[in-house]
Amino acid sequence: MIAEPNSVVNLLNHKENGIHEEIVPESTAQNGSCLRNGSVKTFKGKRKIREQCENRRQNSSSSRRSNQPQNGDVVEAVTLFEVVSMGKRAMQSVVDDWVEAYKKDRDVALLDLINFFIQCSGCQGMVTAEMFQSLQNCDVMHKMTETFDEETGLQYKKFMAYPWILTVTWPVDMNNEDYPLIRAGSYWKKFKANFCEFTAVLIQQCQRSILYDSYLADTVISLLMGLADSTVRAFRHTSTLAAMKLLTALVNLNLSLDASKRNLERLYEVEKNRTTGKRTNSRLDQLEKKRKEYEQKPLEIENMMNAIFKGIFLQRYRDVIPEIRAICIEEMGSWMKIYPCTFLNDSYLKYIGWMLYDKQPEVRLKCLQGLQGIYDQKQLVSKMDLFNSRFKDRIMSMTLDKDHEVAVQAMKLLVLMSENCEDSLSSEDCETLYQFVYTTHRPLAVAAGELLYKRLIVQEIEMEAFSKRNGKQEPVASQLKTLIMFFLESELHSHVTYLVDSLWDWSMSLLKDWECMTALLLENGEDQKEALSDAQERALVEIILATVREAAEGHPPVGRGGTKKIMSTKEKKIQVEDSIKITEHFAVVLPQLLAKYSEDAEKVTNLLQIPQYFDLDLYGTGPLEKHLDALLREVKAIVMDHCDMDVLEGCSRLYYILCNEELPTHNKVALARTELVDELVDKLNQLLGTFLNEGEGLCAEEDGIHCLYSILRRITAFHNAHDLSKWKLYDKMSELLVFELERSCLPVQIILPALQCAYFALLWQLASVAKKPPSKENLFVLKTHLRHYCHICACYFSHSNRDAREKAFMVLCDFLMIVSHQDTSDDETLGLLEYFPSTSLQSKMLLFIQDHIFTEGKDKDKDLAEEEDRKKNDQKLDILHTKRCLLAAYCKLIIYNVIEMTAAAEIYKHYMKAYNDFGDIIKETLSRTRHSDKIQSAKTLILCLQQLFQKHVESQGGGRTDPFSASFNNIKELARRFSLTFGWDQVKTRESVAMIHKEGIEFAFQGAAGMEGKCPPPNLNFLMILSEFSNKLLKPDKRLVYSYLLRYVPDPALSRGDSWHSLGWYRTSLLASEEEESSAAGSLNEWPLVSVAKTPFKRKFSEGSLHKSHHTETTNRTSDIHYSAHLPSLSPRSSKRLKSHNSCLQEYPPLLAAANLRRKNSCQVIIKIEEIPSEDTDVDVVSADQET
Repeated sequence: MIAEPNSVVNLLNHKENGIHEEIVPESTAQNGSCLRNGSVKTFKGKRKIREQCENRRQNSSSSRRSNQPQNGDVVEAVTLFEVVSMGKRAMQSVVDDWVEAYKKDRDVALLDLINFFIQCSGCQGMVTAEMFQSLQNCDVMHKMTETFDEETGLQYKKFMAYPWILTVTWPVDMNNEDYPLIRAGSYWKKFKANFCEFTAVLIQQCQRSILYDSYLADTVISLLMGLADSTVRAFRHTSTLAAMKLLTALVNLNLSLDASKRNLERLYEVEKNRTTGKRTNSRLDQLEKKRKEYEQKPLEIENMMNAIFKGIFLQRYRDVIPEIRAICIEEMGSWMKIYPCTFLNDSYLKYIGWMLYDKQPEVRLKCLQGLQGIYDQKQLVSKMDLFNSRFKDRIMSMTLDKDHEVAVQAMKLLVLMSENCEDSLSSEDCETLYQFVYTTHRPLAVAAGELLYKRLIVQEIEMEAFSKRNGKQEPVASQLKTLIMFFLESELHSHVTYLVDSLWDWSMSLLKDWECMTALLLENGEDQKEALSDAQERALVEIILATVREAAEGHPPVGRGGTKKIMSTKEKKIQVEDSIKITEHFAVVLPQLLAKYSEDAEKVTNLLQIPQYFDLDLYGTGPLEKHLDALLREVKAIVMDHCDMDVLEGCSRLYYILCNEELPTHNKVALARTELVDELVDKLNQLLGTFLNEGEGLCAEEDGIHCLYSILRRITAFHNAHDLSKWKLYDKMSELLVFELERSCLPVQIILPALQCAYFALLWQLASVAKKPPSKENLFVLKTHLRHYCHICACYFSHSNRDAREKAFMVLCDFLMIVSHQDTSDDETLGLLEYFPSTSLQSKMLLFIQDHIFTEGKDKDKDLAEEEDRKKNDQKLDILHTKRCLLAAYCKLIIYNVIEMTAAAEIYKHYMKAYNDFGDIIKETLSRTRHSDKIQSAKTLILCLQQLFQKHVESQGGGRTDPFSASFNNIKELARRFSLTFGWDQVKTRESVAMIHKEGIEFAFQGAAGMEGKCPPPNLNFLMILSEFSNKLLKPDKRLVYSYLLRYVPDPALSRGDSWHSLGWYRTSLLASEEEESSAAGSLNEWPLVSVAKTPFKRKFSEGSLHKSHHTETTNRTSDIHYSAHLPSLSPRSSKRLKSHNSCLQEYPPLLAAANLRRKNSCQVIIKIEEIPSEDTDVDVVSADQET
């Protein structure tokens, strides 16, 4: 019998002598006698039993007591659970002490061990034990129950732990899923490790004696089986872990017995073969006796293993708790690896195969890790044929698992299968797996890179017989060609950086062999069969650039790898060495490569990016200086020969890198750049002079146009990265642009770079002003240039060419964004440069958006030839991308208050119609504007709906609108979509939603003055649209909005018929529940009378103070005017008792203060509102409106 164990939670708070435990052995526990909470129930021999119990407990725990200072603050470990959980002693000594206690009194020691397992489950209750007297007792099975006592609130579990029947009692809250094995923290992780270690050491220390006494093992196994059968998760989890570790320890023990048995047999044979004179019969008899013992022990161990496997594993490997399933599968994988002769067969492998389909990733992960241990050993793979044929496809599919770690381990398993299991993966399977080198998840890509390198690149080269024509370079060249062919066949040319990164960990020496790579590019190709094709050369250049970048930066490419890792000292040293190696090699080879491929724009573009990874402190000094001169000559020749923008920007970037003032290359490169720009500007001046003088005569000369076009593109590319202000390029560009506006004779190839170059020129002037403020005269000139350029761009909105219009708009948007956000706080003179677009310019930009983004086919007559060419070239996606860029640039101006927010109303109109193409941009604009100004954003939304409603009214002929027409329903659906953008946080959006209702109510009752309620206002149906936002109001705000609506409601006697249906619809949306209806007007049998003719158009929501520290209450009064029965009725009243509306007001702070709404005829709105102080700031929408 075991007394109440101490709570695991309070383990660390135990004081000295604060742990009391009563353990009653078999001799004193007859007839179900038990000890509870340290006290004994009344029976004979009470004192004697207590003395025996104390003596036995002291004997069993005296060896485990720690000799600590008796200061009252030191925990004294008494029970096994305390010793193991604290972990202050070596586990072997703890188990040895328990074994000694077992040899002295096995009942007490066993009960201590049983108590240990119960306490490890986190049980805070009590365990009692009674002796099982007879195997023929028919009532035993009826006692094996697990019940709940509703009166006491306790749970009972009674089960067999032979030779006892144990009863565990615990409170119901034990099912709260909080027990040691799942608790977080380093302490509990250590406890779990100690728990597993204790189980393993227990078998190890008991193997020579008490393990085979047919008592210890039977009791422990029956205990664990009983706990594993419980409905309580803590019992099942703890007992399953203990049982699986116990079985693992038995497997190890059986393995060691097999080894000892083989050694003993060899020794027996040696003794037997000795001569008769030297042989002693006693020695042989001893060996024979030991051999029989070794033959008997494995049989007993097998019985124990079978009992645990059948009694616990087969029940728990499919437990509802994934942690329990994972434990079973993890341990089975270890059994198969360490003891394959018994467990590595199809009878056991099927369990792992089945669990590959488990829904929980941690279980699938344990299956894969267990299989990796098997496939890692070639001698075990021969037994996996049937498993491969049955589950290979499942493992292949797991590389696409939604859990990244499972996918990675599946790929690693397939790599092992490819290495150690021949023909397990077909060529089609490998080709599928190779493509994972392009995935964004780097661990999975690296695992696929291992397969690609070992299976394709290395293995094929080993199979080939080649002559070493170039010595050591021949194998590397063959591997590089294989890699190039794979890259070209995969047809993912823009992902070469991902391919290189995937192979980097496995083939670093190959990818860093830049000497061999450049040798392949520079060879003359005398042997046409071995020479690289043009596509292969292009791919090799891309691979070179990717490997140089990977070596120099030392981190994965963008989109793979997340945050940059902190490099170790060794990695930094390797990075520096690689950078020096790159500089020394490519400083010599790069000019040669540029000279050979100077006509190929794509190859030149990639080669020009290599110098940015040089160690520039070494470049331009010593023996590398002459190679710098060669590089500058080649780059200048490329600039003068090419007009491709990518090539020109690459050259410009190269000059920018080498022109750093801190580098030794600065003077030489700066001089070369100046000479190059002088030459380009001189040619430009000559061409412009001839062109401007001759007028339209030069337009027909294609050579002259091409020359001017090429020069402009070269200058624009250099002006992007270099300050060319001293050449005064803006004056030349503006003169050319104005000439086009007057004559309309320039081709678009000249207009586009001219607009861009003028834009760069102004930006460089602004940058120079920020560094060194000039005089006011120069600032005035610059401000004039800014306004002049904006005017030129606006004029180009109406250009006949679509590309010119789009370029002008895009440049203007970027330019306005920069100019309107100049920092003028440090210098007041810089305030002269502040520029915001005028109203006319904003109107032109909005009209451009309407015509070019949301209007289709309007310019078919103008640009028919261009549109046909685009359709022929299948450029619809490019057109859509351009439109998205234009819309995003314009919306950015709205978000940052460069353009008035009301301009967004025109864009919001197309939210539904153009949702597939531009919905994300419009939604982001709405979110950003709401974040910057809630009130103005709400006004913009309601303005959008008002304009659409007015357009609908005009389409109906200006008369009564049809609320059931298709166009009206579209507006209503758009309002519903807008309401969804407010999300679920009603407190956060209450100001915006309240403003929408306020503006909507005022708009709905426009024109009601003078009608005296004889007919509904013309915009009354707008209330149906407004009702889509009612569900976003808080309950107190609904009543306030409803009170605001009552100001505009006319005489109910005149408000009858279907024409007022919209009013009832909107009122019902505000008062959807009886609680709100009751709290809003007390009894809605009455309606307040409002004289609309005497009411001004604009009204305040409330007149009271917003911030009051005390509670105020408006007197609840009843109107004398009865509610008309002809108005649409509200929802039926409920017979249930309604709560006070004050409870709603206590949940949220009031939006508006309560006040009496007075009228000339003394009609008052009857609403009882209690203003409650709140931590949140109260909001007055009307006041905010007036301030804006």
